[in-house]
Amino acid sequence: MPDICLLGTGGMLPLKSRFLTSLYVEHNGHALLIDCGEGTQVAAGVHDLKMSRIDTLLITHEHADHVTGLPGLLLSIGNCSRNQPLDIYLPEKCIKNVSSLMAVCGYLPYEVVFHGLSAEEPTSFIAEKIDSMLTVDTIPLKHGTPCLGYRLTFSKKPVFLPEKAKQLGIPVNMWKLLHSGESVTLPDGKTFTSADVTGDAKPPIKITYVTDSLPLPEIADFAKDSDLFICEGMYGDIEKKSSMNDKGHMLMQDACEIAKNADAKRLWLTHYSPAMEAPQDYEQELKEIFSGVVVSKDGERISL
Repeated sequence: MPDICLLGTGGMLPLKSRFLTSLYVEHNGHALLIDCGEGTQVAAGVHDLKMSRIDTLLITHEHADHVTGLPGLLLSIGNCSRNQPLDIYLPEKCIKNVSSLMAVCGYLPYEVVFHGLSAEEPTSFIAEKIDSMLTVDTIPLKHGTPCLGYRLTFSKKPVFLPEKAKQLGIPVNMWKLLHSGESVTLPDGKTFTSADVTGDAKPPIKITYVTDSLPLPEIADFAKDSDLFICEGMYGDIEKKSSMNDKGHMLMQDACEIAKNADAKRLWLTHYSPAMEAPQDYEQELKEIFSGVVVSKDGERISL
């Protein structure tokens, strides 16, 4: 199942010790990347991630710390001998500005396909290039520009019951088709469906990624029961709440409250202000709000 790496945890600008926030999710040899700020391809190299496996990019919004690494990333991917199209999903209103960054790329040996998404209504699509059972859902956020949060839902095939298939006289060469959800017809005319030879459905794996936004109550519903909830926490100083809300951002404490209300299994904080030198100083206070919080660092990893 998915291997996840938070390439960086910074917001606004990269630091010597902190790359800008970006999420790399790899599954069955294919990878998806969320956001691409300055130096993303460098961060990928530092964390030993395979840029050649990136098939899909999800962009939250067009602010510089989330998109200006795009030319470098695209050129680096091209140097990995890629020749298959690469898909980029982002708010519809951001396509013009983000696509203009490609002007400095020159020749790329593959096609880049932009897909516009609504920033006013939730949308959903299947990330076929990663997995036919991976659904990507969006939520409109509140920021200074059209901005989206993303939820990745990795559905799982139900448990296959070989003994049941044997009892029904279904040949072994048809088992894979049934397990994938297809129906089969035997030479005697009997037809069987996947439900005839499978058990209960396995719970899906959910990963939710939200930055930059006001702490909207609907985010908790969107992140409900997430195995991993990744959310911005610009500061841990409560006195900065008013100024952060004015700028369309949330505090670390806001993220913890959302994670608690969402019944998330774990929370990774990210998108720290460059002025917050030691985010870990707030860890104990944050755990009192939500015990599953991780004050993330660059290169935070997990396999779900």
